[in-house]
Amino acid sequence: MPHVYLEQVRHKTQTVNPLFAFLGIEVDTIEPDRAVLRLPAKPELVQGAGMIAGGILATLLDEAMAHAVLAGNPQGTRTATVNMDVRYLRPAQVHDTIICEAHVVKRGSRIIFVEGIARVGDQEVARATASFLPI
Repeated sequence: MPHVYLEQVRHKTQTVNPLFAFLGIEVDTIEPDRAVLRLPAKPELVQGAGMIAGGILATLLDEAMAHAVLAGNPQGTRTATVNMDVRYLRPAQVHDTIICEAHVVKRGSRIIFVEGIARVGDQEVARATASFLPI
């Protein structure tokens, strides 16, 4: 199932991932063990201090890492996030476009280790590491 899903989620008018549609996340690249997602920020994603909410950045990082894992999984295998650590480096603003690139560091026999970086232009705004469980 993931391979059909991965083909469909690439399209701008996709409906297979409601979260992407809701937030406005676009797929740049999904290939085995690597994914690049894009989020053109909008006012609805801003928190009270006028910056993109940290939870939005965490969600983008989690989704990029999960899709890197999915693309390298055998067909029919899904994945679940086991844990994730996010470090926020600088704020993202309302009209920024956030690019998040993720790659698999190691595919263990039971756990998959992944890293992700979120950038605005050439500036890193957040980094994450996570572990995923194939299911």
